[in-house]
Amino acid sequence: MSIMTATGRGAHAGVLIKDAEALERFASVDTLIVDKTGTLTEGRPRLTEIVAAEGMADDDLLALAAGLEKGSEHPLAEAIVEGARERGVKIPDAGGFEAVTGKGVSGTVSGQKVALGNAAMMAALGIDIASISTSAEALQAEGKTAMFVAVGNKLASIVAVADPIKATTSEAIKALHERGLKIIMATGDNERTAKAIASKLGIDEVRAGLLPQQKSALVEELRASGGGVAMAGDGVNDAPALAAADVGIAMGTGADVAVESAGITLVKGDLNGIVRAPHARPGDDPQHPPEPVLRLPLQRAWRAGRRRRALSAHRHAVVADDCGSGDEPVLGFGDHQRVAAQDVETLSQVPR
Repeated sequence: MSIMTATGRGAHAGVLIKDAEALERFASVDTLIVDKTGTLTEGRPRLTEIVAAEGMADDDLLALAAGLEKGSEHPLAEAIVEGARERGVKIPDAGGFEAVTGKGVSGTVSGQKVALGNAAMMAALGIDIASISTSAEALQAEGKTAMFVAVGNKLASIVAVADPIKATTSEAIKALHERGLKIIMATGDNERTAKAIASKLGIDEVRAGLLPQQKSALVEELRASGGGVAMAGDGVNDAPALAAADVGIAMGTGADVAVESAGITLVKGDLNGIVRAPHARPGDDPQHPPEPVLRLPLQRAWRAGRRRRALSAHRHAVVADDCGSGDEPVLGFGDHQRVAAQDVETLSQVPR
C-alpha cells in the first residue's frame, strides 16, 4: 500500500515510477551522472554559424547538410534543418543514409557524397580537418557544438549549433551539491564544449566524447568502487547507462527508449524533480554532517507509508493480545493476529 501511495503521489508531481525498488536504492546514491543535451540543456539547439572552406558558398553547404539530416530526429539534426528553412534554403532529398553511432551521418545528396559529424567521423573517413580546426575550437570554447561537413571526401565547412541551458538546471545542480552529491557530466559531445557548459554550472567532472557503451562502462566503474550511482539522460545514447545504473532517471521529454530503460521518469524533464534530501537537525555535529542522501518527494511518501503500516502492525498485535491467543479466534479478532504477522517484519524495517 505504501509503495502504491508513493507512486501515486509521484505521478501527481510529474514523477513516474516503473521500478518501485528504485525508491530504496535512492538512499545509497552519492553520485549523479548527467547527460548534456536534453538533460542539462533544453535539447532544442539552434544553428548559429556556418564556417565554409575557401570557394564554398554558405547556402549551398547548408542545403547539403540539411538534406542529409532531414530524416533524422536528433536535436542537432533538427537544428540544422530548421536553420536552413529559416534562411529560405531549399532542402534536397538524401539517399543511402547511414548513421554511425557517436560519430555522425553520411549519405548522398544532390548526387554528391556528404558526411557530417565530429572529428572522429572525419578521421574515420581519412579527412584532414586541420585547416579549420582553430575555428572549431573557438566555437566549442563558447559552449557550441561544432560539426564538420565533408563533400566528396574533402572538408567543406563547419556548422555550429548552440543549445541553451535549461532555466532550472543551475538551481538543481546547486541543490544537489549542497546535499553532498558528486555530479559528473557524461556526453558524446567534444571536451571543449562539454567543459564550457560544465564550468557555467559548476559540475564536478566531465567525461566527453563518449559512445553509448562508454557511458555504460562509466556507470559500472563507479558502481564497482562501492558508491551508489544514478544516471539521468534523455537520448538513445543514454539507454545503456540508464539501464546499468542503480537508479536510471529518464527525461520524459526525450526518446522513448530512454524512458523504457529507466526506472524513474521526470515527465517535465526538470532535474529539480530529484532534488530532495534530509536537512541538518539540531544537535548534529557540524564536523560530521549527515550522510548525503538523494530522495524524491515520493520516496518520502513511501517511507511515511511504511511508518503508518508499522503502526498498524503494532495496533493489530495489541488488539490480538488483548482478545485472545491460540488457534481459535476470539470475538472475531483472529484476523488481527493474521494481519500483525504479515506486518511485523515491516516494523523492524522502518527507517528511524
